[in-house]
Amino acid sequence: MTRRGPVLVSASNMELRERTKGSLVPETLKEMETDVDFQRTKQALLERGQAALTAEERKKRRRALDNLGVPSFDHFLKEQGLSPLTRKPVTTLQLNIGLYCNQACAHCHVESSPLRTEQMDERVARKVVEVLDRSPEIHTVDITGGAPELQPQFRYLVTEARRQGKEVIDRCNLTVLYEPGQEDLVDFLADNQVRIVASMPCYGPKNVDDQRGRGVFEKSIQALLDLNARGYGKEGSGLLLDLVYNPIGGFLPPLQSSLEAAYKDELSKTYGITFNSLFTITNMPIKRFADHLSRKGELQAYMELLVNNFNPAAADSVMCRDLISVGWDGTVYDCDFNQQLALGMPPGLPKSIFDIDSTASLLGARIATDNHCFGCTAGHGSSCTGAVA
Repeated sequence: MTRRGPVLVSASNMELRERTKGSLVPETLKEMETDVDFQRTKQALLERGQAALTAEERKKRRRALDNLGVPSFDHFLKEQGLSPLTRKPVTTLQLNIGLYCNQACAHCHVESSPLRTEQMDERVARKVVEVLDRSPEIHTVDITGGAPELQPQFRYLVTEARRQGKEVIDRCNLTVLYEPGQEDLVDFLADNQVRIVASMPCYGPKNVDDQRGRGVFEKSIQALLDLNARGYGKEGSGLLLDLVYNPIGGFLPPLQSSLEAAYKDELSKTYGITFNSLFTITNMPIKRFADHLSRKGELQAYMELLVNNFNPAAADSVMCRDLISVGWDGTVYDCDFNQQLALGMPPGLPKSIFDIDSTASLLGARIATDNHCFGCTAGHGSSCTGAVA
């Protein structure tokens, strides 16, 4: 990994805070305008539409697997002597409440950016709260986006879920703390004992800024310092702060426990930052990352890597078995990746949160899979809470 640059090492906390003031949106928009890959995708969307691009992306993955002699994911499971994936009791309700974000990360499977306008409305949010109230088996509400904190229903959903005694996870990009109107965000999260799971793909500036945008690393460091100051990541505080690592290229994450130790050592020694756990997540071969691989001619090699590292133990523990994902418009999916590919639940199952009274009705249901699912079953496995095997 890239080591820290000299700027942050010599800078005082006051200088860092001064440099990280203000919104990241203008810088993100500027980078998007000059990013060749983004402009190509933008033009393709205008000319062909999202559905056509998603279908083409799927065909490319299928073609890569055909070249490798690999069948569909379900047939592959059967060849390995494994049963199709079915749902266990739903313990996590994951909500993608909107696609607007102050960043536009290169690996983002949601393709969020400051240009996205999709957001969950009050009607959908209230139905989510109703379903939660009727689903005692759900103990965790995992809120993501976009930048979920910038969505209008975020605080309502947090307070209602906490009122019901559910654990709430905020998938935080860290830089959102310094967006206008978020001055009280740290206090709001702490007062509601929200667990923060924060993106931090490296402990050095170059890799972070290359993947997530110019200036993101410094803002992330300042955010972690501010969260620590409020008690997050501190032993005995009850305020959990976890970090997320995902690779910057077409390779699998290293061993989670070893990388966590390295992160803790580096962030503590260099910045005095502490956190609870590190989650390693495999990049799914979809959306922006799939585009990146295709343009570099590396999609087939990446699919081969995933297939060759298939882990039966990971397949048994994939997150979709005890999670359902709700989109900003109320549509329900087996996972967030399926959501971004518009791959709904199998026929006969609910299409919308408005079709569900309690998630208990989904017990034993078949889970929709496709060729991207090899991403969650490779190596030590991958889920929204890191390695699974």
